[in-house]
Amino acid sequence: MTVISVETKYFPSSRPSSPALVVQVTCLADSYMVWVGMTDEPEENAGRATLQGQLGKDWVVAMPPWKTLPATGTQLLRSSNSDVALSIATRLARRYGKQIFLSVDVPEDSGVLLEAEKAVFGSLNDIEEKNSRM
Repeated sequence: MTVISVETKYFPSSRPSSPALVVQVTCLADSYMVWVGMTDEPEENAGRATLQGQLGKDWVVAMPPWKTLPATGTQLLRSSNSDVALSIATRLARRYGKQIFLSVDVPEDSGVLLEAEKAVFGSLNDIEEKNSRM
């Protein structure tokens, strides 16, 4: 029996000019559904950020490598000309060996995107570590 779980993590701003980030990960059977977005909410209200965010702003899916084929992915919904969400999802699929659904709800500011990517990798690392102890 597969257990579906949802974890929401708050990442305080690392720069005074940028807001905090929230990452919500839904753990499914052999896949992760991840949303990352910005919030002005305090940490104790981080769950509200997911309700106020845009799930389909830049929504992609990536599949892990298989035999000799590399990790691949595609855009599901797109609101910009950027392929940042796709490249992040492909790296996640390659690293964790799972299907990744990723929604990136942050501006294309390179500093914010870098922080968002670090937050997503940190969240998934924590989940993978916790699962390996079970």
